Amino acid sequence: MKILVVDDEELLVKGIKFNLENEGYEVDVCYDGQTAVDMARTGGYSLILLDLMMPKLDGLAACMKIREFSTVPVIMLTAKSEDTDKLIGFEYGADDYITKPFNILELKARIRALLRRANLQGGQEPGDRITRGPVTIDRSRRSVLVDGRPVELTVKEFDLVELLMRTPGKVYSRENLLDLIWGYDYQGDIRTVDVHVRRLREKLERNPAKPACIITKWGVGYYFKE
Repeated sequence: MKILVVDDEELLVKGIKFNLENEGYEVDVCYDGQTAVDMARTGGYSLILLDLMMPKLDGLAACMKIREFSTVPVIMLTAKSEDTDKLIGFEYGADDYITKPFNILELKARIRALLRRANLQGGQEPGDRITRGPVTIDRSRRSVLVDGRPVELTVKEFDLVELLMRTPGKVYSRENLLDLIWGYDYQGDIRTVDVHVRRLREKLERNPAKPACIITKWGVGYYFKE
């Protein structure tokens, strides 16, 4: 699998590249956001590690541009730890977030988890397709149709809507969803769930202002309408 590492700290990039290549990954590197966008467009990457603060084009702007043509999993690297920064990263299309300085073992684990979710490919099995209202998901291909029209979702967006569609009518609290989708050790703000639900509604609902699929149970959480 091929990973793009983007950071203007060359020593850090060298260390990440060395460790990931020892894990068997093919690793490309660059040092600014604009080059990252150009490489992402043609590089065929399985995952991108993207620093937040970079010259030419910062990580948020680069992620937003990459999302215009790709759903490749993106892990944002940053020296900032405030929850608002993480939420902004998710708004711009990041799938995960890790704060510097980080343990390389944790980074490897995050990469493996995202790649596992993004590359669940295989033969079609009964039950792989789920249709609820206008939305159809194919779990083996990780594809989504709305009224027969393909819709591109990020890794976490797909994981979230798949969980809700598998259990229609079941209400999940924000805490439940954080544990199930992001992992029990995730340290981010609970509003991360709200950000992803809003983005899903914008992509899946016929009228996002009046959602008919992903419903809010006020004071509790969210569920997919039966």
